[in-house]
Amino acid sequence: MNIPKTHPRYKSLLMREKLVEALDKGILAKAGLIAHGRGECFDYLLGEKTTKYALKSIKVAAAMLVLAENPIISVNGNTVALALDEVVELAKELNGKIEINLFYRTKEREKAIFNEFLKKYREDINSGKLKIFGVKDVNYQIPNLDSLRGKVSKDFYEADVVLVPLEDGDRTEALVKMGKKVISIDLNPLSRTARYSTVTIVDELTRALPLLIKYVREFKNRDKDYLEELIKTYNNKDNLKDILKYISKRLESIEL
Repeated sequence: MNIPKTHPRYKSLLMREKLVEALDKGILAKAGLIAHGRGECFDYLLGEKTTKYALKSIKVAAAMLVLAENPIISVNGNTVALALDEVVELAKELNGKIEINLFYRTKEREKAIFNEFLKKYREDINSGKLKIFGVKDVNYQIPNLDSLRGKVSKDFYEADVVLVPLEDGDRTEALVKMGKKVISIDLNPLSRTARYSTVTIVDELTRALPLLIKYVREFKNRDKDYLEELIKTYNNKDNLKDILKYISKRLESIEL
């Protein structure tokens, strides 16, 4: 589909087309289209911009990732379809670890998603700069998680901080119970993922990731005490409440 850049919904329509292409390639499950549409709805409520509350969460998340001993980024089909390059860029700023984790898991989807990484980053994968887990190495089980998302690699099982740029409530709850710090990117501030995460970035994926990369790079040069103070003074529940108040006030002020 040829979408003119002058179209007022250009970016939104472009993302939809990317998801349709990913579905045709076998990267995306059909339910992924529904999930994206739900997120778009919440983005309308936010005004389709990164709020100051999201930016606060992004900074705390960046501090957490920089201080982590063994961080890992967990991706699904939607994330790969919309932000593969940004995920890789962020992973390279950390320890290069990315996990493929799917609710609608099939061997075909695992292979299709892994091949997307291979097409663009084969050299990095072969050299070990980029490490992709969750395909043939899922020999560990997350406690109290019966879905296929509970099967993980050793590296994921031993991670201390997990970035989950997708809605994944039951898994987020289970990971937090394991003692892991979970950072989520979720446009829905009412979701179980948002409420159970250690840090919830209520923002659109392709807006949030470049900012997260920016602050990870910046915070690598900051004092450890400064980063720890950022994390210490952050309260995720309070931040979510502030976002809901922001949405409420914005809706009251909109003129139709």
